[in-house]
Amino acid sequence: MKIAVIGAGKWGSALYDALSVKNECVITSFHEKDLSYFVSTKEALGYEYLVFALYAQGIHEWLVNNFKDLNQKILVASKGIDCKSLKFMDEVFGEFISSDRLCFLSGPSFASEVLEKKPCALVISGKNQELCNQFASFFPNYIKTYTSSDVKGVEICGAYKNVLAIASGVCDGLNLGNNARASLVSRGLVEMHRFGQFFSAKEETFLGLSGAGDLFLTASSNLSRNYRVGLSLASGKNIKDILMELGEVAEGVQTAYAIHALSKQFQIYTPIVNEVVLMLEGKNAWESLKDLMSSKEEIS
Repeated sequence: MKIAVIGAGKWGSALYDALSVKNECVITSFHEKDLSYFVSTKEALGYEYLVFALYAQGIHEWLVNNFKDLNQKILVASKGIDCKSLKFMDEVFGEFISSDRLCFLSGPSFASEVLEKKPCALVISGKNQELCNQFASFFPNYIKTYTSSDVKGVEICGAYKNVLAIASGVCDGLNLGNNARASLVSRGLVEMHRFGQFFSAKEETFLGLSGAGDLFLTASSNLSRNYRVGLSLASGKNIKDILMELGEVAEGVQTAYAIHALSKQFQIYTPIVNEVVLMLEGKNAWESLKDLMSSKEEIS
């Protein structure tokens, strides 16, 4: 198959590398790169299959300025919620193409390990299960693919886990220990599920690869940019300096604000996300810990 990957960052490059094993692939991005397989946006849009690996907050603008509907089939590999509109990625793309031509990729996967061709398992969700299976067949043997019809659940897991990874990084940055991190991550999974329930996500999604699997990975490793943001917040650095030092996109930062806004709008209890937002705005990490420990919540 002929596939164009849109987004030449680490994740887009890893997906290009993986998909090139069995398919003819090209890549394009915001800025031109000196790569033999790099093509113009116009040429990329002429491919039947597109894989989007752009920064979630920049996707709507890119679509407005560049996208032409040529009946392409699209796999969205970006994870986040648009901070301006508070729309999920399926809603953002839904303004431009029909849902039967949209699928979404998620699951525990660091780009560096995918580039090293280390084994992993991913989930492809969509309303059109035939298209999900088609996209699944494009991946190489070292990536096992599962399919799901729970688009909203997979999207929420992929976005929410990045915010919880920031909280986990703070926990480790404060040297609170393994017990504390396990407690935080498990309560984060409950919180993520609670948020997803409001949007009619399926319970089993939160226990699978895109939920618990991706959360456990992202919330426990220095390979996670969002986790590293949390480590730096714990040391007292401000978010502007942290992001400058990071030099890469950490989707969880803007996603935290989006989830916080949605939780306020719909009165969903999201204490961990709320504290992450406060820390991003300058609240002392120890104060956030104290407030989380003293909050009253029924066990579920």
